[in-house]
Amino acid sequence: MLEEQTLRSDSAIRGGMAESKVAIVTGASSGIGLAVAKRWTERGGRVALVARSRDKLEAAALELGPERAVAFPLDVVDLDALTALPGRVADLFGRLDVVVNNAGLNHRGPVDRFEPAELAAVVTTNLVAPIVLTRAALPRLTRGGSVVQLASIAGMVPVPGEAAYSASKAGLRAFARAVGYDVEERGIHVGCVCPGPVDTGFLGDLEEVPDIVLSQPMITADEVALAVLQCIDERLEEIALPARSGRLATMAYLAPSFARKIRPVLEKRGARNKAALLAARRRAVS
Repeated sequence: MLEEQTLRSDSAIRGGMAESKVAIVTGASSGIGLAVAKRWTERGGRVALVARSRDKLEAAALELGPERAVAFPLDVVDLDALTALPGRVADLFGRLDVVVNNAGLNHRGPVDRFEPAELAAVVTTNLVAPIVLTRAALPRLTRGGSVVQLASIAGMVPVPGEAAYSASKAGLRAFARAVGYDVEERGIHVGCVCPGPVDTGFLGDLEEVPDIVLSQPMITADEVALAVLQCIDERLEEIALPARSGRLATMAYLAPSFARKIRPVLEKRGARNKAALLAARRRAVS
């Protein structure tokens, strides 16, 4: 495996920066993960970039600066490699302060469209992997450290056509809240950031995105990254964004009859937004 030794020596990483905080960010080769890494390094932190794509990850590390970022290519579903990761990062950088569990997977459509193993992969990527990495990181985290789980508005209220994804993100929120109680006496903070639709490649084919998802305002990866830093800085339990979407999701979860009543309205709005987005993309490539 091409890893940290190919980018720089231990002494080069440690030299003059022993006190700058270190974060692990999964899914860091693009989108939200890369935006978080950029914001983290801009404030003087160092980051271990984790993703499957070695080439994209190493390009991101070079962009952020060899003195700030190190590529750790691995797939988060490799639970043995994931378990070993915090030790590797702490040994290299001399400390570990923050973990951001951002890597995600979604298969959109009715559950009977997908094989059982495909649905299981969603849960493994979105829930099992963050549980494993959080647990593996706990002995290495400095007092006052943070773990941030990237959940979703879909984890606050289930989304039709995204059953496994909704379940995995709801589980991640529950895990974050419970483990936060477990470790608070150690001074470790655990929080969640729950975005609505984000304008990244993770959305994939817009035609496959449920209309109700696109009924909510589209936000940028950088907005989510700023929310992650706010969650860390203010040691918050949860941030939903946009905030209005979070409030609507909470109401819909608490009152299923309300959710059924407003669903047709939201789906019509989402269909209009989807048509506008598709038209904009067609114009952009024409």
